[in-house]
Amino acid sequence: MKLQHLSMGARFEYEGVVYVKTGPLTASSDVGGQRIIPRYANLKSLDEPAAEVSKTSIKGRLEAVRVRTAFERFYESCERLVPEGSRDELAEARQQFIESIK
Repeated sequence: MKLQHLSMGARFEYEGVVYVKTGPLTASSDVGGQRIIPRYANLKSLDEPAAEVSKTSIKGRLEAVRVRTAFERFYESCERLVPEGSRDELAEARQQFIESIK
């Protein structure tokens, strides 16, 4: 297997040393230090690639936090406006909304 076939964070063995892919041509060894891995090198994959945190997944989590925060502010406003007798229904609607976005 060649380095370009591995995902970032993938573990592999090269010349008897275990590395983690850290860049398009670089890897970091378990004992420390970086090394350029030649394109011609044949590597032995040790496991599935480590889960890579993408910018889109981080952005998605940030958006989820923003939605949840905005909804909680909206709910607080509604709670003040809804008569006391209807607040149980409002609380139930809130719970259903939260369950639907998990």
